[in-house]
Amino acid sequence: MRPIDRSEILPLGDYEQIRARFRARVIEEKRPRRVKLGEQMSGVFENRDSVLLQIQEMLRTERITSESGIKHELDTYNDLIPAPGELSLTLFVEIPDAVVRDRMLIELRGLEGCVSVEIDGVRAPAKSDPKGVMPDRTTAVHYFKVKLSEDAVAAIRAKTAKVAVRVDHPRYMVRTELGPASITKLAEDLA
Repeated sequence: MRPIDRSEILPLGDYEQIRARFRARVIEEKRPRRVKLGEQMSGVFENRDSVLLQIQEMLRTERITSESGIKHELDTYNDLIPAPGELSLTLFVEIPDAVVRDRMLIELRGLEGCVSVEIDGVRAPAKSDPKGVMPDRTTAVHYFKVKLSEDAVAAIRAKTAKVAVRVDHPRYMVRTELGPASITKLAEDLA
């Protein structure tokens, strides 16, 4: 997938005019890309549309209009776009209670090394930027890249693969299989 280009970013006023329709379309597109990982986590497989929405929403929320600010958001979020033969997964630790969430983030330290995507029984580790890793806790949002073997890419493209997302942390173990609609979206990403 190619990165989002500056020319694709709408000025705030123009974005406001199309925002409701664009958000509704991308939210619907993200539905089969979302995977529930037990009671306290979920993941979303990112694509160009999800990244473009994230950039436009950040510019809107933060009221960013300067070229340097727009470039910063492009540079930051374009990292979420998967390279060829790769999937991009954003993982969320979803605990509404702040006290419980803070305790759980401490208990989940090291989570960054415990996530994988399993294709036909073979695990592909999810990798994140080590710069954001803290020694005493984890964070509530993780951005992972998953490099796939040629066989895994072919199986997903053919829509014959069994695909699951796994978390194998001593304090949180879950394996969730993706349904056909989700696999179809991953096949589109890998096309």
